[in-house]
Amino acid sequence: MTLDALKSWLEERGIDEVEGIIPDMAGSARGKIVPARKFCREEGMRLPETLFAQTVTGEYPEEDILHEAENDMLLRPDVATVRQVPWATDPTALVIHDCYHHDGSPVTVAPRYILKQVLDLYEARGWRPVVAPEVEFFLVQANTDADYPLKPPVGRSGRPETVRQSYSIDAVNEFDPLFEQMYDYCEVQEIEIDTLIHESGAAQMEVNFLHTDPLSAADQVFLFKRTVREVALRHSIYATFMAKPMANEPGSAMHLHGSVVDAKTGRNLFANEDGSDSDLFLSHIAGLQEYVPSAMPIFAPYVNSYRRIVRHDAAPINLHWGYDNRTVGLRVPISGAENRRVENRVIGADVNPYLAMAASLACGYLGMVEGLKPTEAMRGSAYDDAVTLPPGLRQALDLLSASSALREVLGDLFVDLYVALKEREYDTFFQVISPWEREFLLLNV
Repeated sequence: MTLDALKSWLEERGIDEVEGIIPDMAGSARGKIVPARKFCREEGMRLPETLFAQTVTGEYPEEDILHEAENDMLLRPDVATVRQVPWATDPTALVIHDCYHHDGSPVTVAPRYILKQVLDLYEARGWRPVVAPEVEFFLVQANTDADYPLKPPVGRSGRPETVRQSYSIDAVNEFDPLFEQMYDYCEVQEIEIDTLIHESGAAQMEVNFLHTDPLSAADQVFLFKRTVREVALRHSIYATFMAKPMANEPGSAMHLHGSVVDAKTGRNLFANEDGSDSDLFLSHIAGLQEYVPSAMPIFAPYVNSYRRIVRHDAAPINLHWGYDNRTVGLRVPISGAENRRVENRVIGADVNPYLAMAASLACGYLGMVEGLKPTEAMRGSAYDDAVTLPPGLRQALDLLSASSALREVLGDLFVDLYVALKEREYDTFFQVISPWEREFLLLNV
């Protein structure tokens, strides 16, 4: 779609306003709302580059990594991403933008650029990645006081869930009006949802997306998370993508199925003609085993993220791989040669989808170009082996900062900025005294 075609698209639908948005480091939408007429006339919107240095708490790292104070970026619309905003009162559209400096060069710390950069590496080899995300989230009662724990919401029965209802249709039907509206909103925005299931937590759901190219998948997850939160609010409850929102419930993940096909023929390069695993497939898995620990700040970006990495609780604790084995970090579903893929089960639901997909593909890419060899496939439970993933954000940040391989793929400036931003969030977390500390330490030590 050209800019002229975009203008016609807006006029045909009587669009009054346009939300020009970009994903920030947390994966939240930032941008401007402008009249449709003005949007079509302007060469591009402007926003300060420092928004990529803002933490989830609204602060900034002490070190000025960008060295550009309040310099503006030029935002250019990706016209292929135009959608109508289904919940807006007046006819409104949204368009995802890419970020550039005024000399025309890309802003290399922008999450959407990071993913595009990794995809370019695959393209240069004649490879094309295909991914399918599975996104988990909880529905919870509206909670306006952060000192109180979250609780499952009340459904149509008038009662909240009190036991785990894995794969229960009736438990999903408790929130039929919400999910019907979610599907309607997703259809308007061309978000290609495949299936909806109830996960193992109380009022925990999972939505699976169709296999597609990673940029489209990331755009859809970015818009989906915003959509579900909006729908939930319209039903007076919250939808949360926190990795571990409730102490006695499992965490939420964004499992990522990935394969690589020949860019010219579309043949799946992860399987040989006889259906056996290809060397490229095994090297991709080996790359994930080698580099995922260093990429953990992207897959588990907050202190809360590491509460999900718990033995025997539906989350991996190491990077074993295996066939149809849900205890490992890297699962190979049973499939034919054309559908051979690996599922990265490490990624939390709280990620920026652009960065998470970029990092997962980068790890696999490094394994492929370096010809790495994986361990033997795990038979039995990986929970019986040691925890090998970083135990917390601080340790993970040290690994990312020291990884020359990921720095080469993702860029030094991005890694330095991302680490500084997460260190700032980590320091802010430690300024808060938790209820546990008051409960057990106040009068006992």
